[in-house]
Amino acid sequence: MATRSLFWFRRDLRLADNPALLNALAAADETLLLFIMDEEIAERSGAYRRAYLAKSLAALSDSVGGRLAVVSGEAASVLKDVSERYQIASIHAARSHAPYGVAQEAEIASTGVEIEYAGSNYAVAPGRVQKPDGTNYRVYTPFFRAWQSHGWRAPAPMPEKPKFISPETSDLNIPAWSAPEGVVLQEAGEAAAMARWAAYRKGALAEYDQARNIPGIPGTSRLSPHLRWGEIHPRTILADLNQSTAHEIFRKEIAWREFYADVLHHNPHTSRDYYAPNFAKMKYDQPGEKFEAWCKGATGYPIVDAAMRQLVAEGWMHNRTRMIVASFLVKDLHIEWRHGADFFMKYLIDNDVASNSHGWQWTAGCGTDASPYYRVFNPIEQGRRFDPDGVYIKRYVPELAHLSAPDIHTPWEVLDGLANGYVTPIVDHAMERLESLARLEAIKVSKEPYPHQNA
Repeated sequence: MATRSLFWFRRDLRLADNPALLNALAAADETLLLFIMDEEIAERSGAYRRAYLAKSLAALSDSVGGRLAVVSGEAASVLKDVSERYQIASIHAARSHAPYGVAQEAEIASTGVEIEYAGSNYAVAPGRVQKPDGTNYRVYTPFFRAWQSHGWRAPAPMPEKPKFISPETSDLNIPAWSAPEGVVLQEAGEAAAMARWAAYRKGALAEYDQARNIPGIPGTSRLSPHLRWGEIHPRTILADLNQSTAHEIFRKEIAWREFYADVLHHNPHTSRDYYAPNFAKMKYDQPGEKFEAWCKGATGYPIVDAAMRQLVAEGWMHNRTRMIVASFLVKDLHIEWRHGADFFMKYLIDNDVASNSHGWQWTAGCGTDASPYYRVFNPIEQGRRFDPDGVYIKRYVPELAHLSAPDIHTPWEVLDGLANGYVTPIVDHAMERLESLARLEAIKVSKEPYPHQNA
Protein backbone atom coordinates (compact mmCIF):
# COMPACT_ATOMS: atom_id res chain seq x y z
CA MET A 1 0.00 0.00 0.00
CA ALA A 2 1.33 3.48 -0.91
CA THR A 3 2.60 5.55 2.00
CA ARG A 4 0.97 8.93 2.54
CA SER A 5 2.11 12.21 4.03
CA LEU A 6 0.23 15.43 4.67
CA PHE A 7 1.41 18.94 3.99
CA TRP A 8 -0.33 21.70 5.94
CA PHE A 9 -0.36 25.03 4.14
CA ARG A 10 -0.31 27.98 6.51
CA ARG A 11 1.18 31.30 5.42
CA ASP A 12 3.05 29.66 2.55
CA LEU A 13 0.51 29.38 -0.24
CA ARG A 14 3.00 28.37 -2.93
CA LEU A 15 4.83 25.37 -4.38
CA ALA A 16 8.22 26.92 -5.14
CA ASP A 17 10.84 27.53 -2.45
CA ASN A 18 8.89 25.54 0.13
CA PRO A 19 11.23 23.20 2.06
CA ALA A 20 8.49 21.73 4.25
CA LEU A 21 6.53 20.72 1.16
CA LEU A 22 9.60 19.03 -0.31
CA ASN A 23 10.03 17.13 2.97
CA ALA A 24 6.43 15.96 2.81
CA LEU A 25 6.87 14.74 -0.75
CA ALA A 26 10.14 12.95 0.10
CA ALA A 27 8.57 11.22 3.10
CA ALA A 28 5.90 9.26 1.23
CA ASP A 29 4.66 7.96 -2.08
CA GLU A 30 1.87 10.52 -2.24
CA THR A 31 0.93 13.65 -0.35
CA LEU A 32 -2.30 15.25 0.75
CA LEU A 33 -2.33 19.06 0.54
CA LEU A 34 -4.39 20.72 3.27
CA PHE A 35 -5.36 24.23 4.28
CA ILE A 36 -7.19 24.56 7.59
CA MET A 37 -9.76 27.35 7.71
CA ASP A 38 -10.19 28.90 11.14
CA GLU A 39 -13.64 30.45 10.76
CA GLU A 40 -13.24 32.66 13.83
CA ILE A 41 -9.98 34.15 12.54
CA ALA A 42 -11.45 34.52 9.06
CA GLU A 43 -14.39 36.45 10.43
CA ARG A 44 -12.11 38.81 12.34
CA SER A 45 -9.94 39.30 9.26
CA GLY A 46 -12.58 41.35 7.50
CA ALA A 47 -14.01 41.22 3.99
CA TYR A 48 -10.87 42.41 2.20
CA ARG A 49 -8.45 39.79 3.50
CA ARG A 50 -11.09 37.06 3.25
CA ALA A 51 -11.59 37.90 -0.41
CA TYR A 52 -7.85 37.88 -1.06
CA LEU A 53 -7.41 34.57 0.76
CA ALA A 54 -10.22 32.99 -1.27
CA LYS A 55 -8.53 34.08 -4.51
CA SER A 56 -5.16 32.81 -3.31
CA LEU A 57 -6.55 29.41 -2.32
CA ALA A 58 -8.36 29.11 -5.66
CA ALA A 59 -5.13 29.90 -7.50
CA LEU A 60 -3.21 27.36 -5.41
CA SER A 61 -5.85 24.71 -6.03
CA ASP A 62 -5.71 25.34 -9.78
CA SER A 63 -1.94 24.95 -9.74
CA VAL A 64 -2.27 21.43 -8.26
CA GLY A 65 -5.12 20.26 -10.47
CA GLY A 66 -7.85 20.91 -7.93
CA ARG A 67 -6.19 18.68 -5.30
CA LEU A 68 -6.21 21.15 -2.40
CA ALA A 69 -8.26 20.12 0.62
CA VAL A 70 -9.73 23.04 2.58
CA VAL A 71 -11.28 21.98 5.88
CA SER A 72 -12.72 24.22 8.60
CA GLY A 73 -12.11 23.72 12.29
CA GLU A 74 -9.49 23.83 15.02
CA ALA A 75 -6.11 22.77 13.70
CA ALA A 76 -5.46 19.89 16.11
CA SER A 77 -8.88 18.34 15.53
CA VAL A 78 -8.71 18.74 11.77
CA LEU A 79 -5.23 17.25 11.55
CA LYS A 80 -6.28 14.24 13.65
CA ASP A 81 -9.44 13.65 11.63
CA VAL A 82 -7.84 14.08 8.22
CA SER A 83 -4.85 11.94 9.16
CA GLU A 84 -7.12 9.08 10.20
CA ARG A 85 -9.39 9.32 7.17
CA TYR A 86 -6.53 9.42 4.67
CA GLN A 87 -4.19 7.07 6.61
CA ILE A 88 -1.46 9.68 6.87
CA ALA A 89 1.94 8.54 8.16
CA SER A 90 3.57 11.97 8.69
CA ILE A 91 2.50 15.62 8.84
CA HIS A 92 4.69 18.45 7.59
CA ALA A 93 4.46 22.23 7.86
CA ALA A 94 6.49 25.42 8.16
CA ARG A 95 6.82 27.05 11.56
CA SER A 96 4.90 30.16 12.50
CA HIS A 97 6.53 32.95 14.51
CA ALA A 98 3.48 35.13 15.13
CA PRO A 99 1.90 34.83 18.61
CA TYR A 100 -1.24 33.11 17.31
CA GLY A 101 0.71 30.55 15.31
CA VAL A 102 3.11 29.81 18.16
CA ALA A 103 0.19 29.22 20.54
CA GLN A 104 -1.50 27.05 17.92
CA GLU A 105 1.59 24.86 17.58
CA ALA A 106 1.76 24.42 21.37
CA GLU A 107 -1.91 23.43 21.47
CA ILE A 108 -1.41 20.89 18.69
CA ALA A 109 1.59 19.38 20.46
CA SER A 110 -0.39 19.07 23.69
CA THR A 111 -2.92 16.84 21.90
CA GLY A 112 -0.26 14.39 20.79
CA VAL A 113 -0.32 15.29 17.10
CA GLU A 114 3.25 15.23 15.78
CA ILE A 115 4.36 17.61 13.03
CA GLU A 116 7.71 17.81 11.28
CA TYR A 117 8.46 21.50 10.86
CA ALA A 118 10.85 22.99 8.33
CA GLY A 119 11.47 26.55 7.25
CA SER A 120 9.53 29.73 7.96
CA ASN A 121 8.08 32.68 6.11
CA TYR A 122 11.34 34.64 6.48
CA ALA A 123 14.79 34.56 4.93
CA VAL A 124 16.18 34.31 8.46
CA ALA A 125 13.80 32.91 11.06
CA PRO A 126 13.00 35.26 13.96
CA GLY A 127 15.30 34.63 16.91
CA ARG A 128 18.28 33.58 14.77
CA VAL A 129 19.96 36.99 14.47
CA GLN A 130 21.59 37.80 17.79
CA LYS A 131 24.14 40.14 19.28
CA PRO A 132 27.52 38.68 20.25
CA ASP A 133 26.24 38.39 23.83
CA GLY A 134 23.28 36.28 22.69
CA THR A 135 20.61 38.94 23.19
CA ASN A 136 18.30 40.28 20.49
CA TYR A 137 18.67 43.53 18.59
CA ARG A 138 16.42 46.43 19.52
CA VAL A 139 17.51 48.83 16.78
CA TYR A 140 17.12 48.25 13.05
CA THR A 141 20.50 49.34 11.65
CA PRO A 142 22.70 46.95 13.64
CA PHE A 143 20.07 44.24 13.11
CA PHE A 144 20.32 44.75 9.35
CA ARG A 145 24.10 44.40 9.39
CA ALA A 146 23.92 41.22 11.48
CA TRP A 147 21.04 39.85 9.39
CA GLN A 148 22.97 40.37 6.19
CA SER A 149 26.10 38.87 7.72
CA HIS A 150 24.09 35.84 8.91
CA GLY A 151 22.87 35.22 5.37
CA TRP A 152 20.21 32.81 4.15
CA ARG A 153 19.84 29.66 2.12
CA ALA A 154 19.32 29.65 -1.63
CA PRO A 155 15.69 29.21 -2.73
CA ALA A 156 14.46 25.62 -2.55
CA PRO A 157 13.57 24.06 -5.92
CA MET A 158 10.10 23.53 -7.33
CA PRO A 159 8.78 20.00 -6.68
CA GLU A 160 9.43 17.62 -9.58
CA LYS A 161 6.59 15.32 -10.64
CA PRO A 162 4.81 15.45 -7.27
CA LYS A 163 2.04 12.97 -6.62
CA PHE A 164 -0.81 14.66 -4.80
CA ILE A 165 -3.81 12.85 -3.35
CA SER A 166 -7.23 13.75 -4.72
CA PRO A 167 -9.26 14.78 -1.66
CA GLU A 168 -12.78 13.59 -1.00
CA THR A 169 -15.38 15.93 -2.44
CA SER A 170 -16.52 16.90 1.05
CA ASP A 171 -13.02 18.29 1.72
CA LEU A 172 -12.97 20.61 -1.30
CA ASN A 173 -14.25 23.71 0.46
CA ILE A 174 -12.52 26.68 -1.13
CA PRO A 175 -14.55 29.70 0.04
CA ALA A 176 -16.42 31.90 -2.40
CA TRP A 177 -15.70 35.15 -0.57
CA SER A 178 -15.53 38.22 -2.78
CA ALA A 179 -14.46 41.81 -2.23
CA PRO A 180 -17.10 44.43 -1.39
CA GLU A 181 -18.75 46.08 -4.38
CA GLY A 182 -16.51 48.65 -6.02
CA VAL A 183 -13.33 47.39 -4.35
CA VAL A 184 -10.57 46.21 -6.69
CA LEU A 185 -7.95 44.00 -5.06
CA GLN A 186 -4.72 43.08 -6.79
CA GLU A 187 -4.42 39.60 -8.26
CA ALA A 188 -3.64 36.84 -5.78
CA GLY A 189 -1.67 33.61 -6.03
CA GLU A 190 1.83 32.30 -6.63
CA ALA A 191 1.77 32.85 -10.39
CA ALA A 192 0.64 36.45 -9.89
CA ALA A 193 3.40 36.99 -7.32
CA MET A 194 6.11 35.63 -9.59
CA ALA A 195 4.81 37.62 -12.57
CA ARG A 196 4.70 40.82 -10.52
CA TRP A 197 8.24 40.30 -9.25
CA ALA A 198 9.57 39.48 -12.74
CA ALA A 199 8.00 42.62 -14.21
CA TYR A 200 9.17 44.85 -11.38
CA ARG A 201 12.69 43.42 -11.44
CA LYS A 202 13.01 44.16 -15.15
CA GLY A 203 11.55 47.65 -14.82
CA ALA A 204 11.01 49.93 -11.85
CA LEU A 205 13.37 48.18 -9.42
CA ALA A 206 16.36 49.98 -10.94
CA GLU A 207 14.86 53.31 -9.78
CA TYR A 208 13.61 52.11 -6.42
CA ASP A 209 15.91 54.35 -4.41
CA GLN A 210 14.52 57.42 -6.20
CA ALA A 211 10.90 56.39 -6.72
CA ARG A 212 9.91 54.47 -3.59
CA ASN A 213 8.54 57.52 -1.74
CA ILE A 214 6.40 58.88 -4.59
CA PRO A 215 2.89 57.44 -4.24
CA GLY A 216 1.64 58.75 -7.58
CA ILE A 217 3.83 56.41 -9.63
CA PRO A 218 4.31 52.60 -9.58
CA GLY A 219 7.68 52.91 -7.88
CA THR A 220 7.17 50.11 -5.35
CA SER A 221 6.72 46.42 -6.04
CA ARG A 222 3.41 45.86 -4.21
CA LEU A 223 4.73 42.44 -3.26
CA SER A 224 3.66 42.90 0.37
CA PRO A 225 0.37 40.95 0.02
CA HIS A 226 2.23 38.11 -1.71
CA LEU A 227 4.83 38.03 1.07
CA ARG A 228 2.15 38.18 3.75
CA TRP A 229 0.38 35.10 2.38
CA GLY A 230 3.61 33.33 1.42
CA GLU A 231 2.82 33.30 -2.29
CA ILE A 232 6.48 34.17 -2.77
CA HIS A 233 9.32 33.63 -0.31
CA PRO A 234 11.70 36.51 0.50
CA ARG A 235 14.61 34.21 -0.41
CA THR A 236 13.32 34.14 -3.97
CA ILE A 237 13.43 37.92 -4.09
CA LEU A 238 16.77 38.28 -2.33
CA ALA A 239 18.39 35.85 -4.75
CA ASP A 240 17.69 38.28 -7.62
CA LEU A 241 19.19 41.38 -5.98
CA ASN A 242 22.61 42.79 -6.77
CA GLN A 243 24.79 45.37 -5.02
CA SER A 244 23.43 48.49 -6.75
CA THR A 245 22.05 51.32 -4.61
CA ALA A 246 18.45 50.63 -5.63
CA HIS A 247 18.75 46.90 -4.94
CA GLU A 248 20.47 47.53 -1.61
CA ILE A 249 17.66 49.80 -0.42
CA PHE A 250 15.10 47.22 -1.56
CA ARG A 251 17.02 44.58 0.42
CA LYS A 252 16.84 46.85 3.46
CA GLU A 253 13.05 47.04 3.15
CA ILE A 254 12.86 43.25 3.27
CA ALA A 255 15.06 43.41 6.35
CA TRP A 256 12.62 45.82 8.02
CA ARG A 257 9.93 43.15 7.70
CA GLU A 258 12.26 40.57 9.25
CA PHE A 259 13.35 42.97 12.00
CA TYR A 260 9.77 43.59 13.09
CA ALA A 261 9.10 39.84 13.07
CA ASP A 262 12.15 39.35 15.27
CA VAL A 263 11.01 42.08 17.66
CA LEU A 264 7.56 40.51 17.98
CA HIS A 265 9.13 37.09 18.48
CA HIS A 266 10.98 38.39 21.53
CA ASN A 267 8.13 40.65 22.71
CA PRO A 268 4.84 38.92 21.79
CA HIS A 269 2.84 41.34 23.95
CA THR A 270 3.66 44.13 21.45
CA SER A 271 1.19 42.78 18.94
CA ARG A 272 -1.27 45.01 20.83
CA ASP A 273 0.67 46.60 23.67
CA TYR A 274 3.38 49.24 23.91
CA TYR A 275 7.03 48.48 23.22
CA ALA A 276 8.03 51.67 25.07
CA PRO A 277 5.66 51.42 28.07
CA ASN A 278 6.01 55.00 29.30
CA PHE A 279 3.96 56.16 26.30
CA ALA A 280 0.91 54.41 27.72
CA LYS A 281 0.72 57.35 30.12
CA MET A 282 0.28 59.78 27.22
CA LYS A 283 -2.98 61.71 27.22
CA TYR A 284 -4.99 60.53 24.21
CA ASP A 285 -8.32 61.72 22.88
CA GLN A 286 -11.15 59.25 22.48
CA PRO A 287 -12.13 58.41 18.88
CA GLY A 288 -15.07 60.51 17.76
CA GLU A 289 -16.02 62.65 14.79
CA LYS A 290 -12.41 63.46 13.93
CA PHE A 291 -11.50 59.79 13.92
CA GLU A 292 -14.45 59.09 11.63
CA ALA A 293 -13.26 61.85 9.31
CA TRP A 294 -9.81 60.27 9.23
CA CYS A 295 -11.31 56.85 8.45
CA LYS A 296 -13.40 58.26 5.58
CA GLY A 297 -10.63 60.38 4.08
CA ALA A 298 -12.35 63.63 4.95
CA THR A 299 -9.80 65.47 7.08
CA GLY A 300 -9.31 68.41 4.72
CA TYR A 301 -5.66 67.51 4.18
CA PRO A 302 -5.42 66.16 0.60
CA ILE A 303 -2.50 63.75 0.95
CA VAL A 304 -4.03 62.20 4.09
CA ASP A 305 -7.43 61.82 2.48
CA ALA A 306 -6.04 60.36 -0.73
CA ALA A 307 -4.19 57.71 1.23
CA MET A 308 -7.17 56.73 3.37
CA ARG A 309 -9.37 56.47 0.29
CA GLN A 310 -6.77 54.32 -1.47
CA LEU A 311 -6.85 51.93 1.49
CA VAL A 312 -10.61 51.50 1.35
CA ALA A 313 -10.67 51.26 -2.45
CA GLU A 314 -7.83 48.77 -2.87
CA GLY A 315 -7.04 47.15 0.47
CA TRP A 316 -3.53 48.54 0.18
CA MET A 317 -1.74 51.83 0.83
CA HIS A 318 1.61 53.21 -0.28
CA ASN A 319 4.27 52.97 2.45
CA ARG A 320 5.09 56.68 2.50
CA THR A 321 1.46 57.62 2.98
CA ARG A 322 1.06 54.97 5.71
CA MET A 323 3.52 57.02 7.73
CA ILE A 324 1.78 60.29 6.87
CA VAL A 325 -1.69 59.14 7.94
CA ALA A 326 -0.31 57.46 11.07
CA SER A 327 1.46 60.63 12.14
CA PHE A 328 -1.68 62.65 11.46
CA LEU A 329 -3.85 60.38 13.61
CA VAL A 330 -1.45 60.27 16.56
CA LYS A 331 0.14 63.72 16.44
CA ASP A 332 -2.60 65.92 14.92
CA LEU A 333 -5.70 64.18 16.25
CA HIS A 334 -4.07 62.85 19.44
CA ILE A 335 -5.73 59.45 19.06
CA GLU A 336 -3.92 56.37 20.33
CA TRP A 337 -2.03 54.39 17.69
CA ARG A 338 -3.94 51.18 18.44
CA HIS A 339 -7.11 52.60 16.92
CA GLY A 340 -5.25 53.26 13.69
CA ALA A 341 -3.61 49.84 13.73
CA ASP A 342 -7.04 48.23 14.14
CA PHE A 343 -8.43 50.20 11.20
CA PHE A 344 -5.51 49.16 9.02
CA MET A 345 -6.00 45.57 10.11
CA LYS A 346 -9.59 45.70 8.90
CA TYR A 347 -8.69 46.73 5.36
CA LEU A 348 -5.09 45.81 4.49
CA ILE A 349 -4.76 42.65 2.41
CA ASP A 350 -1.08 42.63 3.41
CA ASN A 351 -1.81 43.00 7.12
CA ASP A 352 0.99 41.43 9.11
CA VAL A 353 0.73 41.70 12.87
CA ALA A 354 4.45 42.43 13.36
CA SER A 355 4.78 45.03 10.61
CA ASN A 356 1.44 46.67 11.35
CA SER A 357 1.87 47.00 15.10
CA HIS A 358 5.51 48.03 15.02
CA GLY A 359 5.10 50.29 11.99
CA TRP A 360 2.43 52.20 13.88
CA GLN A 361 4.51 52.32 17.04
CA TRP A 362 7.53 53.58 15.09
CA THR A 363 5.53 56.55 13.81
CA ALA A 364 3.86 57.07 17.18
CA GLY A 365 7.29 57.25 18.79
CA CYS A 366 6.72 54.36 21.18
CA GLY A 367 8.34 51.55 19.20
CA THR A 368 11.78 50.15 18.48
CA ASP A 369 14.26 52.35 16.65
CA ALA A 370 11.51 54.92 17.10
CA SER A 371 11.03 58.06 15.13
CA PRO A 372 11.21 60.51 18.05
CA TYR A 373 7.77 61.56 19.21
CA TYR A 374 8.60 65.18 18.56
CA ARG A 375 9.09 64.43 14.87
CA VAL A 376 5.66 65.38 13.53
CA PHE A 377 4.92 64.99 9.83
CA ASN A 378 3.51 68.16 8.26
CA PRO A 379 0.75 66.84 5.96
CA ILE A 380 0.95 69.85 3.67
CA GLU A 381 4.71 69.67 3.21
CA GLN A 382 4.60 65.89 2.82
CA GLY A 383 2.15 66.33 -0.04
CA ARG A 384 4.26 69.01 -1.69
CA ARG A 385 7.41 66.94 -1.40
CA PHE A 386 6.18 63.52 -2.44
CA ASP A 387 3.20 64.35 -4.65
CA PRO A 388 4.22 67.78 -5.99
CA ASP A 389 1.85 67.81 -8.98
CA GLY A 390 -1.01 66.18 -7.10
CA VAL A 391 -1.07 63.06 -9.29
CA TYR A 392 -1.82 60.79 -6.34
CA ILE A 393 -4.28 63.23 -4.78
CA LYS A 394 -6.28 63.63 -7.98
CA ARG A 395 -6.51 59.86 -8.41
CA TYR A 396 -8.28 59.37 -5.08
CA VAL A 397 -9.76 62.79 -4.31
CA PRO A 398 -11.64 63.77 -7.49
CA GLU A 399 -13.10 66.85 -5.77
CA LEU A 400 -9.66 68.42 -6.25
CA ALA A 401 -9.02 67.32 -9.84
CA HIS A 402 -9.58 70.87 -11.12
CA LEU A 403 -6.64 72.22 -9.14
CA SER A 404 -2.99 72.26 -10.14
CA ALA A 405 0.20 72.48 -8.12
CA PRO A 406 0.79 74.08 -5.71
CA ASP A 407 -2.85 74.95 -5.00
CA ILE A 408 -3.97 71.35 -4.66
CA HIS A 409 -2.12 70.96 -1.36
CA THR A 410 -3.96 73.86 0.32
CA PRO A 411 -7.32 74.00 -1.50
CA TRP A 412 -8.95 76.05 1.27
CA GLU A 413 -6.69 78.94 0.31
CA VAL A 414 -7.87 78.98 -3.32
CA LEU A 415 -11.00 80.79 -4.48
CA ASP A 416 -12.60 77.73 -6.09
CA GLY A 417 -10.64 75.12 -4.15
CA LEU A 418 -13.66 73.76 -2.29
CA ALA A 419 -16.11 74.25 -5.17
CA ASN A 420 -16.63 70.51 -5.68
CA GLY A 421 -17.48 69.73 -2.08
CA TYR A 422 -14.08 69.07 -0.55
CA VAL A 423 -13.94 69.79 3.17
CA THR A 424 -11.98 72.36 5.14
CA PRO A 425 -9.24 71.06 7.50
CA ILE A 426 -10.67 69.55 10.67
CA VAL A 427 -7.68 70.76 12.71
CA ASP A 428 -4.94 73.37 12.47
CA HIS A 429 -1.72 71.42 12.03
CA ALA A 430 0.55 74.06 13.57
CA MET A 431 -1.56 74.26 16.74
CA GLU A 432 -1.92 70.48 17.07
CA ARG A 433 1.82 70.02 16.69
CA LEU A 434 2.37 72.23 19.73
CA GLU A 435 -0.32 70.33 21.63
CA SER A 436 1.36 67.06 20.74
CA LEU A 437 4.70 68.26 22.07
CA ALA A 438 3.05 69.51 25.25
CA ARG A 439 1.58 66.06 25.86
CA LEU A 440 5.04 64.58 25.40
CA GLU A 441 6.46 66.90 28.04
CA ALA A 442 3.69 65.87 30.41
CA ILE A 443 4.71 62.20 30.40
CA LYS A 444 8.38 63.13 30.73
CA VAL A 445 7.73 64.74 34.10
CA SER A 446 5.00 62.34 35.22
CA LYS A 447 5.84 60.12 38.20
CA GLU A 448 2.79 57.91 37.81
CA PRO A 449 3.50 54.18 37.39
CA TYR A 450 2.96 52.60 34.01
CA PRO A 451 -0.54 51.12 33.74
CA HIS A 452 0.29 47.89 31.91
CA GLN A 453 -2.17 47.32 29.07
CA ASN A 454 -2.90 44.10 27.27
CA ALA A 455 -6.18 45.09 25.66
